[in-house]
Amino acid sequence: MTVERVEPPLAADERVMLDAWLDYHRDTLALKCDGLGGDQLRERAVPPSNLSLLGLVRHMAEVERQWFTMVLGGEQVAFHYCTDDNPNAEFDDVDGADVAEAFETWRSECADARRRVAAAPSLDVTATRRGEEFSLRWIMVHMIEEYARHNGHADLLRERIDGTVGD
Repeated sequence: MTVERVEPPLAADERVMLDAWLDYHRDTLALKCDGLGGDQLRERAVPPSNLSLLGLVRHMAEVERQWFTMVLGGEQVAFHYCTDDNPNAEFDDVDGADVAEAFETWRSECADARRRVAAAPSLDVTATRRGEEFSLRWIMVHMIEEYARHNGHADLLRERIDGTVGD
C-alpha cells in the first residue's frame, strides 16, 4: 500500500489546521510501516523496550478510541487490546498479532474519530474524563503530540529494521 501524505496548509483556520496536522501525523505512522512484512513490523527495539511498529499502530488505535469514542463520545466501550490484567497488551502481545487486523482497527478508529470531530459544532465542545473537562481543541492538540512523539519512535524503529530514514 502506498501512503499519500498531504502536507498541512501554511495558513488556515484553527480547525482545518488541527485536522490537517492530525492526519499528517496519522499518515506519517502509516508511512513508517509501509512496505514492511509482519515479522519486521513485530520487531522490537532494544531490550528492555517492547516497542515495535505494530505495537505503535495498536497503541494508536487504543488512543484514538480512548479520546474520541470514550471521552468525546462518552461511550462505555472496551479497548481493543488492553485489559485490566494487561494494560500494555497493545505492545506486549504483538508476537502472534494479526497485522491486517491491527491496521484495519487503527484505520477504523481514525475514520470514526474524523466523523466525531466533523460532527462537533466547535473546538470548544467539552467532554469529561476522570472528573476533568477537556475541550475538543485540547484533545486534538494532545493527539497531534501523541502521534508526533510516537512517530519519533517509529523513525528509529524503521531505521533499525531496514535503514530507511526520513520524515
